[in-house]
Amino acid sequence: MDARVKASWERALHPETLKTNIITASIFSMAFEMLKSSIIEKIKSFFTNGFDENGLIVSPEYREKVLRLNRSPLYASLKWLQDMHAIDDKDLDRFEYIKRCRNTLTHEMLTFASSGVDFDVAEAFEEMIGLLRKIEIWWFENLEMAMDADAYPPNLELKQVIPGPVWSLQMLIDVALGPEEKARKYYDHFVENTDNT
Repeated sequence: MDARVKASWERALHPETLKTNIITASIFSMAFEMLKSSIIEKIKSFFTNGFDENGLIVSPEYREKVLRLNRSPLYASLKWLQDMHAIDDKDLDRFEYIKRCRNTLTHEMLTFASSGVDFDVAEAFEEMIGLLRKIEIWWFENLEMAMDADAYPPNLELKQVIPGPVWSLQMLIDVALGPEEKARKYYDHFVENTDNT
């Protein structure tokens, strides 16, 4: 058997490597869905006029101001965020890079498991967290803080703010892919704080 082919199959079939690669690809795919949801759902809820028995009552403005920008709700939402100056052309490129990475990990799992990919997965995770953070901070600054400025300290530095979706994504990555001691910190903290209630 050719040495390269043998090495590829050894890597693909090694139980620890295979498990790690499957978990990595799964977490990346889940994280990408979280990013997409944050992009689409925040805008949709911004254009919501309440609830009825079917759920959210979305204003006609949502269709006029967002959905008309692109046939895809995701790309329409990205365009709306760009028009609002929440993101820029570099961020759109970053999103496309993240999407390509997600597609590679999801649709070419065996290739990833056997011979790796042509990008740094950890770097792609960081790009995703960075884009999610930028969008979430924009909403925080322009909606939450703008609506109730007195609820926040006047000297609040935005770099110190950790939005919930960013914290959730980072925790997911740390627990699933990080070193055992880092993962244990989340678990131990949770157990300590729930046992006392």
